[in-house]
Amino acid sequence: MLLTAFLAEFASPGPTIGPLPIRWYGLLIASAVLIGVSLSTYLAKRRGVNPDLISDLAIWLVIAAIPCARLYYVAFEWDKYVDNPAEIVAIWHGGIAIHGAILGGLIAALLFARLNKISFWQLADLVAPSLILGQAIGRWGNFFNSEAFGRPTDLPWKLYIPPAQRPIGYTQFDYFHPTFLYESLWNLAVFALLITLFRWGLKHPNGLKVGTLFLVYLVAYSLGRVWIEGLRMDSLMVGPLRMAQMVSLTCVAIGTFGLIWLYQLKRPLPDVIKSTSKPEAIDVSDGSHP
Repeated sequence: MLLTAFLAEFASPGPTIGPLPIRWYGLLIASAVLIGVSLSTYLAKRRGVNPDLISDLAIWLVIAAIPCARLYYVAFEWDKYVDNPAEIVAIWHGGIAIHGAILGGLIAALLFARLNKISFWQLADLVAPSLILGQAIGRWGNFFNSEAFGRPTDLPWKLYIPPAQRPIGYTQFDYFHPTFLYESLWNLAVFALLITLFRWGLKHPNGLKVGTLFLVYLVAYSLGRVWIEGLRMDSLMVGPLRMAQMVSLTCVAIGTFGLIWLYQLKRPLPDVIKSTSKPEAIDVSDGSHP
């Protein structure tokens, strides 16, 4: 009874923290970055990779990923910004796309790996668990902004959306699918899978090949995004097609092909440096970069 009563009142308390001029969206993104850097640094130490690389890489990723996430969103929602270009930089109002962030992050990581002469896939494996955990945290920004929700529903976990936030033609509905919650929970499950694989790889270093964690991330996250995106009412569209679903299906295909390449064809993934088929431990005794 208590749970049902709580779910019946499931609604955002607002985009800001009480009377403070601090937005939940920005706070959650900042928290995700800090937690992610700490986690990847820990994973790097466990795998014998210089942890200083993670701190340096994080700067590159933030500089590339957040602007790309915003620009990706703005590009597909240009009609909302053409008459108010100043709003383009107002990321605290919401409106970023994770696929844009991943694209920007991939480009930055490739450049970073080449400059530092370290395997891109080694870095990608260390970042993947932090990335999916950050996505799980960041999705709650959608909750506080009352955005990224799904179709109307009467399920016990329905989410109340204020009238001003409801799509045109749906103002008569009060409750909608909390798709942010679905994706957050899915991402947490993917995070648990990646951490389990990472720990297994520490015990069986000859069994987990370089690039596996990132490829599993691509497949697992994207499978969840495909079905969750189908519920949403604010998808970025290309004609009648949902952009996120098309990109996710492409990522599933790429990740699956990469895993087949590693484990069926038994070949290392193309890399910015000569790669091996298993995670490499890097000597960090002198604290220098490889």
